Amino acid sequence: MFNVSNKVIVITGGAGVLGSSIAKNLLEQGGKIVILSRNSERVENKVNELKKISDTIIGFSCDVLNQQDLEKVKKQILDKWHKIDVLINAAGGNMSGATISPENNFFDLKIEDFRKVSQLNLDGTVLPSMVFGQEIIKQGKGSIVNISSMAATQAITRVVGYSASKAAIDNFTKWLATEFALKFGDKIRVNAIAPGFFIGEQNRSLLTNKDGSFTARGNTIIANTPMKRFGEAEELNGAVQWLISDSASFVTGVVIPIDGGFSAFSGV
Repeated sequence: MFNVSNKVIVITGGAGVLGSSIAKNLLEQGGKIVILSRNSERVENKVNELKKISDTIIGFSCDVLNQQDLEKVKKQILDKWHKIDVLINAAGGNMSGATISPENNFFDLKIEDFRKVSQLNLDGTVLPSMVFGQEIIKQGKGSIVNISSMAATQAITRVVGYSASKAAIDNFTKWLATEFALKFGDKIRVNAIAPGFFIGEQNRSLLTNKDGSFTARGNTIIANTPMKRFGEAEELNGAVQWLISDSASFVTGVVIPIDGGFSAFSGV
């Protein structure tokens, strides 16, 4: 596998399904892991769970929309491990008021919820990149990995707030990659992964029925995914590990689909 040994890796949303899967994999590969999440109990439980693999993991309760929180955590990380090599921006999500249900239309959108989703996904990536990115720049080498989505590049019904903010992540990834390379050199890289459809707690009821069968929406997704299945969280790990390793040293400004062929398929 791609070498990440001894890299200090900060993962926002690290107690969530996708973030914790990435954390587990990188910990197994010798990384020094920092997981951040708003929920202190979830952070503590996840750190205790992952310490069974290695004790090179710490966690902090932190709001990615609060710059003071982020600065405080950064100091604690530097006090312990003296550097930050990688930032993975896995914090994000959606809420019902920023979606359009089948019985409603665009004019029923709750603009405050739309703004909250936009802030969480976009500002919640920009702010950690500002705070932790400073340390990556200081040492002259490192990388940032953002989390985009299939909703960024294709019109997927209902998820208007999530789609708009993830589309912004795509552009921000390319912009920041260019900014860093031009101003700080070729050892600073910024990329993103774009997961396809994975079943998590936020979307489980949208995609599956109580008996485990797929909903109409779930069946539509499967019909448009050539691999004919949903993804597993662990299937993101290889791409992330590659992107943060020196094996991807000439890769910056890209958004990699991990989607079972969804983005390639015309539906015909």
